[in-house]
Amino acid sequence: MFGHAQEEGITDVTYQDLLNGLKNPSAWLTYSGDYSGQRHSPLTQITPDNAHRLTAQWSFQTETMARGRGFEATPLFINGVLYVTGPNNFAWALHAKTGRPFWRYRRDLPNNLTYGASVPVNRGFGALGDRLFMTTLDAHLLALDMKTGSVLWDVELADYKIGHSATVAPLVVKDKVIVGISGGDYPTRGFLDAYEPATGKRIWRFYTVPAPGEPGSETWPDSPELLTRGGAGTWVTGSYDAESNTVFWGTGNPNPDYYGDDRKGDNLYTCSLIAMDPDTGRLKWYFQFTPHDLHDWDSNHVPVLAELTIGGRRRKVVMVANRNGFFYVLERSTGKLLLGKPFTDTSWARELGPDGHPIVVNEGTKGCIPDNWGSTNFMPPSFDPVLGLLFVTARETCATFVPEKQVIAPGRFSMGGTVRRELDKAYGALRAIDASTGERRWEFKFTTPSFAGVLSTASGVVIGGDNEGNVMAFDARTGEHVWHYQTGYPIWGGAPMTYLLDGRQYLVIGSGSTITAFALPL
Repeated sequence: MFGHAQEEGITDVTYQDLLNGLKNPSAWLTYSGDYSGQRHSPLTQITPDNAHRLTAQWSFQTETMARGRGFEATPLFINGVLYVTGPNNFAWALHAKTGRPFWRYRRDLPNNLTYGASVPVNRGFGALGDRLFMTTLDAHLLALDMKTGSVLWDVELADYKIGHSATVAPLVVKDKVIVGISGGDYPTRGFLDAYEPATGKRIWRFYTVPAPGEPGSETWPDSPELLTRGGAGTWVTGSYDAESNTVFWGTGNPNPDYYGDDRKGDNLYTCSLIAMDPDTGRLKWYFQFTPHDLHDWDSNHVPVLAELTIGGRRRKVVMVANRNGFFYVLERSTGKLLLGKPFTDTSWARELGPDGHPIVVNEGTKGCIPDNWGSTNFMPPSFDPVLGLLFVTARETCATFVPEKQVIAPGRFSMGGTVRRELDKAYGALRAIDASTGERRWEFKFTTPSFAGVLSTASGVVIGGDNEGNVMAFDARTGEHVWHYQTGYPIWGGAPMTYLLDGRQYLVIGSGSTITAFALPL
């Protein structure tokens, strides 16, 4: 511990603060900035015309790194302090103007981690009152004191020894901390949970693979044992619509990933968007993007809420640019498909059928379909509601899938085959998609496929990044590249965030073992 974050006058975060979201431009209180998942800031100091003048103001060396992965967390900004998690369940409170640490937390993790050892990342805090909430690689949920970083309570989500882990940034809704679980590449059963912020008591649990006899179980073989290890992890933070009191959350792949002969059927609720009542954990509706997935094409994406004019009607929608290569617009209240179009050049499928399912042309044994990382991944997109553009990091890859039956054992990977990639045909791109039509407005190509998340602002700036380590700024209207900074490590999984402090706009992103803040010169 280095000090107390209360030096900056910390006040309790209320549910009303969370509802207000980015209406307060000097706060960033949730993973996406607000409940909508738009990751679109109202700040306007940094513009397409002056972004080339951005310079690094400070950097913080975090003393931890996820090999082969990235710095995937989004910091929270509360009254002059950045609260950020890092790989291997480190966490810090940093002075937002200087990067000076107030406190540091490090979890004492067991040495026999399963999934948590292979993916040692974390995507951020949730906040309510004077508490921060963090998931752990050994599948626990913690509450930390915001002022000191000390642990207030610690509850187990699931048994890490059989393959569970937790990397998601919690979503706080009303008086509940909602969290998902990782580990779908092991023989585990996914779920979404809600907990009491004060005590850590579990309020409800929704299993994303139904039990025998429950709705959706008919889409699996009649095998109780199979349903207990069906996958469908929930490891990316969802979004929330307060008007309809609905939480939207993506689900992951079925297990085994590539071998489907033993799990005939659509395999609900894998590779889906689920709409949940946060008070009860009741499923309102679902939409499955990739039935009977054979490619590890999770639907663990941030759902983006918006209002769009489609077919001459103004509609409240939820949008997803999906790992399977399609961009979807769904009616928020019912899950009805309003629009579905490819946003990549995938040859796996080029259109959707009347049921909304992709009409598959090539399952992957013929080569050249998106690899197991998909046409995009968990890295957050952003949405500019004035321009009507969704900005997403797209991946154009070429792979052949080789399924193989394997012996399933608790605590061991069960991918069910291998993937052969043709790396010379792969590249990445930041793409602007017209959300009302699904058409591409512009793109900026990257040398290799990127995992960088995206931020947009009301001034017309889009911030992204590439696998070569560049954080980059673009003109939101045209895609013109106006600035870049070489961080020295791939921008991998994380997304930039921005805040206003003492009248100055800062831009922050993590890369490798470093967090860097940028601003315009004074």
